[in-house]
Amino acid sequence: MDWKSRRVTTLLEAALIEDKAAHDITTELTIDPSLRATGTVVANQACVIAGIGCIPAFLTLFGKLSAHPPGRFEVVSHPEIFDGVHVRKGQAIAVIRANAASILSTERVILNLMQRMSGIATLTNEYVKAVAAAKSRTKILDTRKTIPGLRALDKYAVCCGGGLNHRLDLQDGILIKNNHISLGGGLPAALEHAFAGRKPGQIVQVEVRTPAELDQAISGGAESILLDNMTPGQVDKAVKLIRKTLPKATIEASGSMNLKTVRAYAKTGVDFISVGALTHSATAVDLSMKITAIP
Repeated sequence: MDWKSRRVTTLLEAALIEDKAAHDITTELTIDPSLRATGTVVANQACVIAGIGCIPAFLTLFGKLSAHPPGRFEVVSHPEIFDGVHVRKGQAIAVIRANAASILSTERVILNLMQRMSGIATLTNEYVKAVAAAKSRTKILDTRKTIPGLRALDKYAVCCGGGLNHRLDLQDGILIKNNHISLGGGLPAALEHAFAGRKPGQIVQVEVRTPAELDQAISGGAESILLDNMTPGQVDKAVKLIRKTLPKATIEASGSMNLKTVRAYAKTGVDFISVGALTHSATAVDLSMKITAIP
């Protein structure tokens, strides 16, 4: 993750502005501006960590927004603690040494972001482990069901949990879905137009929901087929047919996946399983920050 990229810094700056972090009236009235402190981010539950890089990024941006910048600061963590690592309950994740006021004023935005990202990473890792338990090579994918504006961070968190990113945006790959089929004159026509107009290197993927659509996708030479909202038995049958007729095509399953069912889908031999819940339903993990004055 490039925490200095324009997209990410714009997002982080917006979070600071939203919280009026540069105008923290309580801190301004109660804390000596010269006081330095240590802020320790602690995991209050076992989880997979994501987002450590947001800490120095937030402090740097805060320094540009505030009339009382943090000045010299450092963020350190144990060499074994980094994004994607499992941590235990009570374990320290990172230590901030900076002006006390700057730590207090950025505490909430730091925790908010890290809690969400770590929640996504933790849930993703549960799906990855469930698929591995099925002794399958199936990979877990995310979707575009992300919080508007947070997609880059949400998808990075998925990677921290061991998952893979599907399309980053609507320009990143061709995926013909049911509405494209109904509005584009049917699946054969949509496929024909996609193949004719695609750019070099772009793979044409088709989402199918019925045996009839699957037959049309195969006849049209789809390079990747997404089996949507099918039962594990239906997926198993479809996989066998696709492997026989389009051996080079990749196969993905999607639709209401959960931790109770994902193993059965993985056993069908699909290449990928996409799970919208990774980003739209992940529960934030419990993190806190302990702040103490430096004598």
